[in-house]
Amino acid sequence: MKFGKRLKRQIEETLPEWRDKFLDYKELKKLIRLISSASPSQMAEAEFIYLLNAEINKFNAFFMEQEEDFIIRQKELQERIQSVVATLGPTSIRPLDADYREEMRKIRKDIVNFHGEMVLLENYSNINYTGLVKILKKYDKRTGALLRLPFIKTVLQQPFFTTDLVSKLVKECERTMELVFPITEEGERREEEKERTTVVAEQSIFRNTVAALVTMKEMRRGSSTYSPLSLPPLNLPDSDLFQLHSPVPIV
Repeated sequence: MKFGKRLKRQIEETLPEWRDKFLDYKELKKLIRLISSASPSQMAEAEFIYLLNAEINKFNAFFMEQEEDFIIRQKELQERIQSVVATLGPTSIRPLDADYREEMRKIRKDIVNFHGEMVLLENYSNINYTGLVKILKKYDKRTGALLRLPFIKTVLQQPFFTTDLVSKLVKECERTMELVFPITEEGERREEEKERTTVVAEQSIFRNTVAALVTMKEMRRGSSTYSPLSLPPLNLPDSDLFQLHSPVPIV
């Protein structure tokens, strides 16, 4: 699949409020055609670089805003768990089993939803970086310039490309699920699966997350050779949460 179509599909399958935050690949391609139809000039190159920098600033602003929101939400989820356990849990002064189970079910649903959004943000970084590499390759090919490698070297230092914090939050989220919501008996496992099916049917973010995971795997397995422009290997943990996303069909 050509990158332009892949990007379009990802934009359609992401959260509605994220759709204007992706690379304007189509507009950049139009600019390259205009530049290459005439004799390339320093002014044309300067305009192209200006537009690319504007896109990168857009990525950084959105990515850092999401990171800050994720940090806050992670803390809030931990506090909710502690509060429910302390007030309604088995060791509380007046344990209320039905209320406790209901509140923990809500928290679990929110955690899985939160996990999906973080995966989507990792994919956001992945696909926008790839788009920049590809559009710069087109520019160099059409104009004879050598812009791609030096430009990408600066991109590798940008906040939107640095996903270490988000990856850490993803792992913490998964550890929370494993510790707070363990599955120890076959009956509980069946109940879990039933609830998951219901949640998947209700929450479109699961479909978006599955699409993101598929795209991330496809884009990082294309070549067996490494280059300075390669994306780092994608090491997805074989966790219960990733297994949770996998049964959802993409149509």
